[in-house]
Amino acid sequence: MPVAHAFEQELMPVQPIAELIRFARHNSPFYRELYAHLPDHVTRLTDLPVVPQADFWRANTPRDNRLLTAPLNEAVVFRSGGTTGSPKFSYYTRTEWREFTAAFGAGLVGAGLRPGHRVADLFYAGDLYASFSFVLDSLHRSPVANVRLPIGGATPWESTAATLEEFRVQVVAGTPTTLCSLAERLTGAGRTLPDVELLFFGGECLFGDQLPLLRAAFPHAEPRSLGYASVDAGLLGEAVPGGDPRLHRAFTPHTVVEILHDESDESDEPHQPGTSDEPHQPGTSDEPVTGNGVPGRLVVTDLRRRLMPVLRYPAGDRAEWVDRDAGVFRILGRAEEGVRVGPVSLHTEDVHAVVTAADTHGEVTGLQLVVRRREGRDGLVLRLAIADPRQAPSALTESVTASVLAARPFYATATASGHVNPLAVEWVRHQDLAVNSRSGKLIRVVDERPHS
Repeated sequence: MPVAHAFEQELMPVQPIAELIRFARHNSPFYRELYAHLPDHVTRLTDLPVVPQADFWRANTPRDNRLLTAPLNEAVVFRSGGTTGSPKFSYYTRTEWREFTAAFGAGLVGAGLRPGHRVADLFYAGDLYASFSFVLDSLHRSPVANVRLPIGGATPWESTAATLEEFRVQVVAGTPTTLCSLAERLTGAGRTLPDVELLFFGGECLFGDQLPLLRAAFPHAEPRSLGYASVDAGLLGEAVPGGDPRLHRAFTPHTVVEILHDESDESDEPHQPGTSDEPHQPGTSDEPVTGNGVPGRLVVTDLRRRLMPVLRYPAGDRAEWVDRDAGVFRILGRAEEGVRVGPVSLHTEDVHAVVTAADTHGEVTGLQLVVRRREGRDGLVLRLAIADPRQAPSALTESVTASVLAARPFYATATASGHVNPLAVEWVRHQDLAVNSRSGKLIRVVDERPHS
C-alpha cells in the first residue's frame, strides 16, 4: 500500500459540526452549561460563544472534571503552560493522539522534511511536557521515511554535538532558545555543524537578532517553522514554504481556524492618555474576520477530539489572513490570554491572581505584562499601577517578584540558564498604563519586542 494512502486510511472521518456540538453538549457538563442558552439544534460554529479560558480550565481538573465527555480510563495526559498553583492538563485518547501526530507529520513535508533526512529532536521531555513526544511521534507518522534521533533538550551540549556529528544530522528540531544555546556553545568552542540543512523551530518566536548566531554554528542551515500546534488547542497550522516563517495554513479538514475581530483590529500601537484619539466601541469580539490583512484573535475548533472537545477555543495568538480562501494566515504574536517569554509560557489570569494574592494591602490598581527584548533575550516586566510610584514599597516589589517566580519556577530556571532576562517590576500611575487607541480599554499584554 502506498504511504500516502496508508496515511489517509489511518484517519477517521471528520465529525460534522452539528454532531460534534450535540455530542459535547450531551456529554460534557461544561459545554452543556456554556451552551444552555442556545437552541437545541445548532449547526454553525459562529452561533457558539468563544470558550472563556478561565472557566474552561477551572472545569478541566484531574478530579471532578466537568469538561471531559467520559471517565478518564484511557488517555495520554500533558501539561500546558500554567503555574504550579493551577496547572493546565490536556487529554488525548490513543486514537486522537495518533491522528494529531499523523496530521502534523504530514505537514512536516511542507516544512522541508525529505525522505531519508536524519532528524534530531531537541525538544524538552518529562514533567508532562508534550513537545518532545509530539515531535518524535509526528516524525514517526510522517508520510516520508526519516531517521529519528531522540536526544532531548536537557542533554549536555557536548553529547548533543557529538551525536549530531556522528550521524551527520541534517535536521535539528527544537525551540529557538535551545538552538541558540547550542549554537553559542559550538561557536565558543570554535566548532560548526556544516551538515545541518534545516533548523526546525517551534514553541516560541525566532527573532532576527538570533540569526547571525545560528548561521555561525550552522553555516548551511535554513531556519524554518516546523508547524503550529499546541497541546491544549491541538492542530493550528502547517508551515508554508517561503521567506516568512510566520505563515501557516490551516489543517483542513482536521480543524477549523477562525480569526475574530479584537480590540486591536486597526492599530497595534498602544494609546497613551492625553492624545487626540477618540475611543471607539467595536462590534462583538466574536465576529469572524472575512478579509485579508485584518488582525484578530485566532480561535480553533478541532473536528476530531471527543474526550476533551475543543470548540472555538482561543489559541492565545493574534493573526491575520493572508489568503483566507486557501486557509493561509500570518501569526502576529501573543493575544492577551497568554504570553511567551523565551521558552516560558505564562497565562495572564495566573499572573493576575498571583499579584493580587501578594498585594495584601490592595495597593496595586492595575497590571500589564510587558515583554521586552534586550541583549538578545526576552524578558518580562510587570507594569504595576499604584497611587504614587515614587513611594512604591520595596517589600511589595520583592513580594510580587518572589510570588510570580514561585508560581512559575521555570522562569527562574530560564533566567539562571541565560535564556531570558530577569523578571522586573515597573511602577507607574494608573493613567500611564497603555490602552487601546480605538476603545480606550486596558491592554493586558504589551509586546515591545521587534517583529519576529
